[in-house]
Amino acid sequence: MTLVRRVARPLLAAIFVVQGLEQLRHPSALKPKVAPFAERLAPLGLPNDPELLVRANGATMVAGGALLATGRVPRLASLALAGALVPTTYVGHAFWAETDPAVKRTQRIGFLKNLGLLGGLLLASVDTEGRPGLAYRAGLASDSAKRTAKKARRDAKHAAHAARREAKLAAAQAHDALT
Repeated sequence: MTLVRRVARPLLAAIFVVQGLEQLRHPSALKPKVAPFAERLAPLGLPNDPELLVRANGATMVAGGALLATGRVPRLASLALAGALVPTTYVGHAFWAETDPAVKRTQRIGFLKNLGLLGGLLLASVDTEGRPGLAYRAGLASDSAKRTAKKARRDAKHAAHAARREAKLAAAQAHDALT
């Protein structure tokens, strides 16, 4: 792992670990903000329990942040954190619903900050650390299989041609021996 990754991953993960722990410790503090969102999610099969949703989001943030910071399954951890950040941003920084200009400005800054974090997480989720990704490796395997099949067809064609030539030669020798 490069020095940049070794430093950047924990820096990116720190906010998620801290905020996730806060959500786990004090889920009732966010209950008024999350309750309307939980009601809208209830028809989708999610529980209509704001505190449970806050705790689940907090646990996802702590686990994903710890995995990202330590470099364990960083791509998967980044995707999990991105998934947790989207509802957090929507519920926590709804600047469009604010009427007070100062509060609206603060919420917009928080919203944009979270969008920046989301961008960093998306970049981390596709970072292959300089190694070829799955699509590239699959393409190489496909190309190799095509080359092998083409060579096998060519070799089979040459073998059939050589067999025909040998058969003609053997037939000619047998004919000469009889005459």
